[in-house]
Amino acid sequence: MISGPSRRALIACVPAFLAAPWLHASEHEVVLQVTGRVKSGSVRLRLDDLRKLPQHSFVTNTPWTREPHTYAGPLLRDVLVAAGADLSATTIRAVALNDYQITIPLKDALSYPVIVAHQRDGKPMPVRDRGPLFIIYPFDGHPDLQSTRFYQRAIWQLKSMQVD
Repeated sequence: MISGPSRRALIACVPAFLAAPWLHASEHEVVLQVTGRVKSGSVRLRLDDLRKLPQHSFVTNTPWTREPHTYAGPLLRDVLVAAGADLSATTIRAVALNDYQITIPLKDALSYPVIVAHQRDGKPMPVRDRGPLFIIYPFDGHPDLQSTRFYQRAIWQLKSMQVD
């Protein structure tokens, strides 16, 4: 057990730790890089760039939560258009902060209201809670999406997408 001056020093560090930038993305911080078949070859989007796009939300259950939550953010297809992506491409390789990767058919973004969520239940999502970005499908609104194949495509802590 830590006691005395060491304990007080540790407790004094907690507020700074909780405010660390990797826990909460700032408005002007680059949170997403889009590469591949995009007009300029590479686009870096800040959180405020994503918030300037039309915002959408839905309530859905996921295999990772005990109850439904409201997710909000721009449509994945709107993010791709804003990045100048070639919508005749076939896939998006999405990569998370921990380097988890998944290939998402581009047709998912065109066929369903998939969002790049930056909020859950009206609050920004910190890294420790699947944020700051989460590609999420409206599982409850489309029964055909309630399968392992689509659950695997819902990627949290999103950091980059490559359009191929």
